[in-house]
Amino acid sequence: MGRGKKISTINTKVYLVGSGISSLASAVYLIKDANIKPNNIFILEQSDISGGACDGAGDEENGFVIRGGRMHEEHYNCYWDLLSNIPSYDNPNISVKDETFEFNKRFVSNAQARLLRKGQKIDVSSYGLSLIDQADLLKLLFTPESMLDTLKIEEWFGADFFKTNFWYIWSTTFAFQKYSSLIECRRYMKRFIHLVDGLNRLGGIMRTKYNQYHSVILPIKRYLINLGVNFEMNTQVVDIDFVIEEEKKSATTLHILRDNQKEKIELDDDSFVFITNGSITDSSDQGSWTKAPTLKDKSSSASWKLWENIAKKDSSFGNPSVFCDHIDLQKWYSFTATLKDSTFHDYMENFSGNVDGTGGLVTMIDSNWLMSIVIARQPHFPNQSKDVKIFWGYGLYPDKEGNFIKKKMSDCNGKEILEELFYHLNIQDIMTPIIKEGKINCIPVSMPFIDSLFMPRSLGDRPNVVPSFSTNFAFLGQFTEVEDDCVFTVEYSVRTAQIAVYGLFKTNKEVIPVYDSIHNPKYLLKAIKSFSS
Repeated sequence: MGRGKKISTINTKVYLVGSGISSLASAVYLIKDANIKPNNIFILEQSDISGGACDGAGDEENGFVIRGGRMHEEHYNCYWDLLSNIPSYDNPNISVKDETFEFNKRFVSNAQARLLRKGQKIDVSSYGLSLIDQADLLKLLFTPESMLDTLKIEEWFGADFFKTNFWYIWSTTFAFQKYSSLIECRRYMKRFIHLVDGLNRLGGIMRTKYNQYHSVILPIKRYLINLGVNFEMNTQVVDIDFVIEEEKKSATTLHILRDNQKEKIELDDDSFVFITNGSITDSSDQGSWTKAPTLKDKSSSASWKLWENIAKKDSSFGNPSVFCDHIDLQKWYSFTATLKDSTFHDYMENFSGNVDGTGGLVTMIDSNWLMSIVIARQPHFPNQSKDVKIFWGYGLYPDKEGNFIKKKMSDCNGKEILEELFYHLNIQDIMTPIIKEGKINCIPVSMPFIDSLFMPRSLGDRPNVVPSFSTNFAFLGQFTEVEDDCVFTVEYSVRTAQIAVYGLFKTNKEVIPVYDSIHNPKYLLKAIKSFSS
């Protein structure tokens, strides 16, 4: 039975700050499990598009853009529970969950070119871990999280660990840096121990039919709109007032900026607010074929400024500065290429042995930028023609000078990023004519906060989803505290939605448990065997 105390009434209203997947999921569960009337749910979004980090936009003429792709796996139990209720983008008679599982039966991840050096495939059948590395990994798994506050990954492992196949695969699959939080690294190890023995070929990784915006976000939004949920776009929540008492904390007023006009929403006894605090994609900036993107800061981020305003009011509301004040350590750059030519995709299929949609990440470990690319199943956008191809990539070290283009990745336009890539793949000669013919576009994106959720932290830096003594508010998303689960996943966001709804309202539902693979001896033994191979 849900532990919430409030029984919804015909007058109960819920305001959701932000329209990322955690807010959308909250709206679904509020209607389905808490019996909130759909027309009493208000989603307040600062931009003109929903989805947060699950995005995908563009067209063939101007170029497609994906800031980043979210990977999936079978045991995202909250996520698949949500999507089992949502009709798919293409077929209203099947759910997004069923569509995705069927898609992944046809296109199974089995990467044959996971790591490259000098444009050639590296044998990754061994992770290359020494006995010391193996001992350090096992020790980390069984060290209590409470002993790892503020520690970085590089403070646990020796220097040679960061030259192993395991580290290159691990860090680029999940976007870890050497200075990322050791706590988060440990959580990933425990949470995904069942994937470790196949991670060198991306075994067990699932993908959606299209990009996440079209495959996941639009279907949920369409479902909610059809039910009557209110989407108020271009509506920024700049602050929230609270009454803080010894054993009672209540949100009372939302301060809104809508069309540059200040407004207030007063919360009565039947009103609730769910707040997405922080964002990994706020302040992103797009470059172009001829222009590098601009690196912005938190002054242009409504989400971070809102959390900073809220956090000043009570210590239980978290410490946003840990996650947003170190942009040089948090940023990386991605890029999306649109090609009106199949030469590149044909080459990669022949070279890698993977048809599109089965290979996943290809990482060039000798790239100064530590550049990786992903070729998704085509078409990756519903409005993409058969003769148009796209791929996505990113660089973890954007402030380093390229090996061939003697500029920082952060200073490069789309053309220069692709030229660097083609040199690494030793295909510059076959791709240069295609560039000259204008058959390629590439849009780079700067993301100042993309790795902010991996910053070394302490207990309490992230607020609980439902803080102690909260009467009518909850926090959502990647910067809340959820025991044992992993940030930078859609599963985490949906789990926070369940915790918020079931924690504030009387329902007959319990939050679905985190998949407990670490306590399955089969998976642990397989992981230990793969460490020693």
